[in-house]
Amino acid sequence: MTVSVPLVVILGAVVWLAWRYMGLRAWHIAVCLLFGFFLAATSAAPEIRRLVTSLVQLLSQH
Repeated sequence: MTVSVPLVVILGAVVWLAWRYMGLRAWHIAVCLLFGFFLAATSAAPEIRRLVTSLVQLLSQH
């Protein structure tokens, strides 16, 4: 997926904004990071990657 780094930057910015302006606590961020880390090790990871790739391609066409 060629947009993985920019997508990570965008998601990181969303998390930072939520932490800064919506009252997201540091432990919420830690739980989300751990969830993503462990989710990436499951058999669902390739399907999630395909879904995100399809969504990015769909959005980039418009």
